[in-house]
Amino acid sequence: MNPIRTLALGLLCLAPALAGAAEIDGSQLSVLWGVPFAGVLLSIALLPLLAPLFWHHHFGKVTAAWALAFLVPFAVVFGPGVAAAGFAHALVAEYLPFVILLTALFTVAGGIYIRGNLHGSPALNAGFLAVGAVLASFMGTTGASMLLIRPLIRANDNRKHVAHVVVFFIFIVSNAGGSLTPLGDPPLFLGFLKGVDFFWTAAHVFPETLFLIGVLLVLFYALDSWYYRQAGELGAADPTPDSAPAALGFDGKINFVLLLAVVGLVLLSGIWKSPVEWVIAGTPLGLPGLVRDAGLIAVTVASLALTPRQVHADNQFGWGPMQEVAKLFAGIFLTIIPVIAMLKAGVNGPFGAIVSAVTRPDGSPDPAMYFWATGLLSSFLDNAPTYLVFFNTAGGDAATLMTTHAATLAAISAGAVFMGANTYIGNAPNLMVKAIAEDRGVKMPSFFGYMLWSCGILVPLFVMMTFIWLQ
Repeated sequence: MNPIRTLALGLLCLAPALAGAAEIDGSQLSVLWGVPFAGVLLSIALLPLLAPLFWHHHFGKVTAAWALAFLVPFAVVFGPGVAAAGFAHALVAEYLPFVILLTALFTVAGGIYIRGNLHGSPALNAGFLAVGAVLASFMGTTGASMLLIRPLIRANDNRKHVAHVVVFFIFIVSNAGGSLTPLGDPPLFLGFLKGVDFFWTAAHVFPETLFLIGVLLVLFYALDSWYYRQAGELGAADPTPDSAPAALGFDGKINFVLLLAVVGLVLLSGIWKSPVEWVIAGTPLGLPGLVRDAGLIAVTVASLALTPRQVHADNQFGWGPMQEVAKLFAGIFLTIIPVIAMLKAGVNGPFGAIVSAVTRPDGSPDPAMYFWATGLLSSFLDNAPTYLVFFNTAGGDAATLMTTHAATLAAISAGAVFMGANTYIGNAPNLMVKAIAEDRGVKMPSFFGYMLWSCGILVPLFVMMTFIWLQ
């Protein structure tokens, strides 16, 4: 039996004990409880380099082992009720909605085939990235990434150097482009649920977004042009020649309607308020969330049923990338439980120095420090709960943050979204895009190899943004 499934069944059997389970007090935890989470991250970073064949076949087991390394000792020390409550909350309130949404976007986007044999010139590639940046704020970074990454790779299938195209795609489409609306990235959606106006982020982060995306597009065009001309790729034979040319267009158009349904369901769950809720294994689950998730599952099934098989064949659609993300993030969502609890403890927790660093001597928030603290933690932790931690640290009142402390809220929003691009695990689409690219034969950088790209390109831009907007 799948080890994570066995773990879930065992802990959910403890449901009767959950009524008395208290929320984890992060101020009482040692930093050693963060070791399993660090183990998951290091496994993702190192094992593909040191033992690629082992990792390819056993990454699910490795992830489950780290999850057990946290849950079993935690159950022994704090009691099975508290451990099961934390597990159930991570599973029901966070992981399942996360995976259901990603699966819906992955399926719907995989059912749209961009017809026509495009040729990956620097101008075309930059155009793809620019269009993806615009789409990301309206259909989510995951939706835009899944829609465009396959045709972009196909357009460049005659080129030797393609990894840089995918890296910049992750920078721009999978992250920076989702910074303008709550539909773009999960942290902003959580802010929307907390009372931040739908268009507030677009009004206050647009200059930074335009700067970041604009500079990245210029840098990408210069680099891609060099590869195209200097590395002998100009005029390279195309493995998908125009022997049977077809007009540029879309197959699987029904999925555009289904994509609108996904957007509508997500938006509805944030606007609709209902007192109706159920408690599942100690975790409250509201009616709007249940309707959203049921609707997303229905959309996924409808897409699979209504999309012609030829469209999936043309897209080389498969479940491998989604399975990899689902398994890895299962471990991340479980082992991150004590880390988030320690962060929520604020200055009284093990990470108190980080929390206190965002406050000036006069007691006012420091936007620059909020930007970097939120961003650096979002590079390695889930950026949605990290956003909430610093949203609450800054006062937690949306009305005040949108007015008196608007610069601080803008810094938190930008840090959570922009710096999700710093690592493969900073944002879910990053890992999905990497998996799809490798499935198509693109030799992607390792975990640390990718960080060389992000540290060399993104971090200097973040420093410039700090001096321009966050002083």
